[in-house]
Amino acid sequence: MAKAYWVAAYRSVSKPEALEAYARLSAAAITAAGGRILGRGMPADVLEAGLRQRTVVIEFDSVEQAKAAYASPAYQEALAALANGAERDIRIIEGV
Repeated sequence: MAKAYWVAAYRSVSKPEALEAYARLSAAAITAAGGRILGRGMPADVLEAGLRQRTVVIEFDSVEQAKAAYASPAYQEALAALANGAERDIRIIEGV
């Protein structure tokens, strides 16, 4: 079974305090669901047509585990804390 990755790109953050609350809650929820945060923050460099956006990469053992983590009550609580404090794009991709 291939690993899976959440890749989140933040288009904008309008409420940094909401992002801080979300980060605390989501880290615990993701870890409890078997996720491993591999990297997060602003890009060290941006190449080609890349955008300078906060990016987060989280590894899971499978796509099913990644989807279950997103749907979990603990992660949904983190999302409620973020509310409309950020606009982002989250994708789940399979590893190779």
